[in-house]
Amino acid sequence: MSRFTRRSVLAGAGALAGSVLLRRTLLGAAAPAASVAVAGCRSYGPELVPTLDRMFDQLGGLGRIVKGKTVAMKVNLTGLASDRLGSLPNGLSHWTHSNVIGAVVHLMGRAGARRIRILEAPWKSAEPLEEFMLQAGWEPLDLLNAAPLVEFENTNYLGAGKEYARLATPRGGHVFRAFDLNHSYRDCDVFVSLAKLKEHATAGVTLSMKNCFGITPCTIYGDNAGLDEPGLVPLGGRGILHSGERQPSRSAPSENDPGSPRDPGYRVPAIVADLVAARPIDLAIIDGIRTQTKGETPGVEGAVAVAPGVLIAGTNCVSTDAVGAAVMGFDPLADRGKAPFEQCDSTLRLAEELGVGSHDLARIEVLGVPIARVRFDFRKAVRAANPA
Repeated sequence: MSRFTRRSVLAGAGALAGSVLLRRTLLGAAAPAASVAVAGCRSYGPELVPTLDRMFDQLGGLGRIVKGKTVAMKVNLTGLASDRLGSLPNGLSHWTHSNVIGAVVHLMGRAGARRIRILEAPWKSAEPLEEFMLQAGWEPLDLLNAAPLVEFENTNYLGAGKEYARLATPRGGHVFRAFDLNHSYRDCDVFVSLAKLKEHATAGVTLSMKNCFGITPCTIYGDNAGLDEPGLVPLGGRGILHSGERQPSRSAPSENDPGSPRDPGYRVPAIVADLVAARPIDLAIIDGIRTQTKGETPGVEGAVAVAPGVLIAGTNCVSTDAVGAAVMGFDPLADRGKAPFEQCDSTLRLAEELGVGSHDLARIEVLGVPIARVRFDFRKAVRAANPA
């Protein structure tokens, strides 16, 4: 006769759910919270440098973070260089604006950074990063001359490195226990995520953490990655990470559980959390001066150009993104089923479970301008522009 009854099974399920909740509670309590600086900034003109300088001073000074160090800075240049929201330049919709990049590079050089490496993985491309920028009408020399020693690296493949760097995910990760990445993400003293304030069709929001989804090389995690060894040229998007159609190249660590859900709304946020745990962000900066609603690229139907006029910066990416979500009119503690995570899990909560940081505004000190003064409701802006 079976020892298990319906009552005992239900009791066991309840105990399991309780233990999961307790684990999340304990992990959340252990996750650090850090101050976040917020400032109003209406343009990419002369006010930009002094505004950022003041924000960095509020965080304890840029010198204590970068002086004498090699800085790797991941920017957000998602999609093709030819992508446009109407006739707008990319920096006024979905890319980190070049003036913000230049201002941050200048201030880091002035604060004593030894070397600054600007990093991105252009869509399906192995061309030099500066060539990709030229296609969008940027002048890379402006960025190269903003500080004494500035370099570019396309991290979509091996690049200038001799081998990929393997970075392990603390606590084993949600989906991957480790990642193989371009050497630039290992060979640095300070890692900066310089992101755009945007919604995301799959992950709800894309801020400093989701920006790091693009640190994965397509030669290993792309649609056409090599089966045994990394491909030589990145030829596709990151379908392996989005939907798990196959595993990465066998040279890299495979998923913890190949039988886990293939739902992109589970996978993408979980992998983002794994990435920021494996490659911690030392300084998170979010450009919300000009951006777009609805999604991460101009190709998202119904996207509207907006001007929140805000900059956000912090030394803990989870806390910084929590403030960013609140500025966008969202509840940072929301999860699947509630805006902005209607179709996905919360990247904020998943990163907190790995001990990266806290997304509870009650634990986060906001420096500079209060959130209420710069809050810009993204969903309200969409409704106003698309009343039908």
